Amino acid sequence: MMKTDVSVVVPVFNEKKSIVELQKEIESVFQKYHASFECVYVDDGSTDGSFEALQTIKKSSSAHIILIRLRKHLGKSAVLAVGFAHTNGDIIITLDADLQDDPQNIPALIDKLHEGYDVVVGWRRHRRDVWHKLLLSRVFNTVVSMVSGIPIHDFNVGLKCYTRQVIREIKLYGELHRYTPLLAHARGFTVAEIPITHYPRKYGSSKFGIGRIFHGGLDLVTTLFLLSFKYQPMNLFGAWGSVFISSGTAILVYLSVLHFIGEKIGTRPLLLFGILLFLFGIQLVFTGLLAELITSYKLSVDDYPVADVIE
Repeated sequence: MMKTDVSVVVPVFNEKKSIVELQKEIESVFQKYHASFECVYVDDGSTDGSFEALQTIKKSSSAHIILIRLRKHLGKSAVLAVGFAHTNGDIIITLDADLQDDPQNIPALIDKLHEGYDVVVGWRRHRRDVWHKLLLSRVFNTVVSMVSGIPIHDFNVGLKCYTRQVIREIKLYGELHRYTPLLAHARGFTVAEIPITHYPRKYGSSKFGIGRIFHGGLDLVTTLFLLSFKYQPMNLFGAWGSVFISSGTAILVYLSVLHFIGEKIGTRPLLLFGILLFLFGIQLVFTGLLAELITSYKLSVDDYPVADVIE
């Protein structure tokens, strides 16, 4: 395994026209920055000849380039997870292939990381995209920042910088790539952001769609759940189960009293509602017990965020 200072991981999905220019930009950055580097390109099932173009670049370039091709389109989280697994650098940079995020910002991110941070996020302060994309992105970032408590302006930016330890500990799947700062922060890593240069799209078309907002919202719920209740899932299921059981019990006790003093309760909707609340609460409690069983089986000491061991 060749040891290097910086690994640049680039997800590629139908970006044939931009990758030659992108590679030249990356190489020019490290000619000035004087650090050993490698480029890890992960082709996410492209259909426009992107992988063939990458093979040509690898043959003609003197830089260390690793090419990975997925058999089918799996999405950015899967691409980054595969790319991370093939990196050798102490510092890992993620960079989109569309040339909108300027590779010339890479040294600034690395310098910020050397100030003592574990993750540095680019902030597209002056973002060059269509208005509806900007609006949806601003709403998304505001919501994520509020619910997570992390004052980051641009969670979904492609240009980010990580230490190797962060990459070892965070697990990506689904659409969790946009929440890597949140995942890292939850494990005790420090997160910072710096403004970066952003350009209008030069080649191809945007992969953005309204469905990404929907999926992003669902994955935010998943992320917050994992971060809050990964180690003690019963705290969530048991708490809400207790609320529903208590409410259902109170309703049934009330109706029982009415029954014993002679009132008819068999046709009351409240009776059915009380039974449903009670049964739903029982289901939640047993779901929590199953989650605890799975956690106790799957969780290992490696899953805990240990910072240092001094013997």
